[in-house]
Amino acid sequence: MAIDLNCSTCHSDERVVLVERLSGTQRKLKCEQCGYEWLRGEPERQKVPLPTLEDIKKRFPKPGDVDPQKLARANKLKVEFLEREPEPDPNVAPYWAKYQQVFSADGLTRANPQDLKDFANSNIGANPGNMSVFNEAWNEMGPEAGAHQVRKAVEYLLRGTSPVDIEDRLTGLISDTKSFGMKGFKESLLTKVLCIAYPDRYLTILKYTGVAGKREIASSLWGLDLPDPETANWTIGRLILWSNDLLLALLGEGFRHQQHAAEFLWWAKDKA
Repeated sequence: MAIDLNCSTCHSDERVVLVERLSGTQRKLKCEQCGYEWLRGEPERQKVPLPTLEDIKKRFPKPGDVDPQKLARANKLKVEFLEREPEPDPNVAPYWAKYQQVFSADGLTRANPQDLKDFANSNIGANPGNMSVFNEAWNEMGPEAGAHQVRKAVEYLLRGTSPVDIEDRLTGLISDTKSFGMKGFKESLLTKVLCIAYPDRYLTILKYTGVAGKREIASSLWGLDLPDPETANWTIGRLILWSNDLLLALLGEGFRHQQHAAEFLWWAKDKA
């Protein structure tokens, strides 16, 4: 099989043959006149596998990153805090139970619009802050349209399947990349929904960063430098949920419920 190429050694192009097809466009050629062999073309580029969600999460700060002295200080504050026996807020348990039913798969479709608006403006068990943006949007849309959008947002957050990971659905709702979102129903309210739907899983600290967000608490109490959402290449949903998991791991046992644990964190942050 002759190939129209010149041998760089003897300059012959009459007895150049193909020896082997390699990856991509690369081929091994040989001049049968002088025996010289060479490569021509480009090899196939190796594809670097994309990291999985678990691979990425491994780079997030962990309890083992805490300085032992700061860990001991936080544990001492925990002991001091748990010696107190504050009276539980009697309104929290029935409120939580009501909205667990409201946000259930069956309850959400029948949820009263006023209940959904009241949820956004209530500070029972967790304070979402100023909801003027939500209230303005709700009033402009009207109760039925507003309730429809809130139902869509909650359903997608709790039971959506695309994407599979709740961190990424949370990001989509906060960043307005999904049509399921409701104006003003963002980080603090979405986190509050998670706190009610999964009361043993999420702390009632509704902001990742702020005056007393998860990031500031981790820094003040344990000396951990969590990623800045404005500069770090991390999605907001992952920062919110992974910081929640980190704080839970650092807190350990002994708290009656997540509101109790959150009360400790706010108290200890100022003490530290």
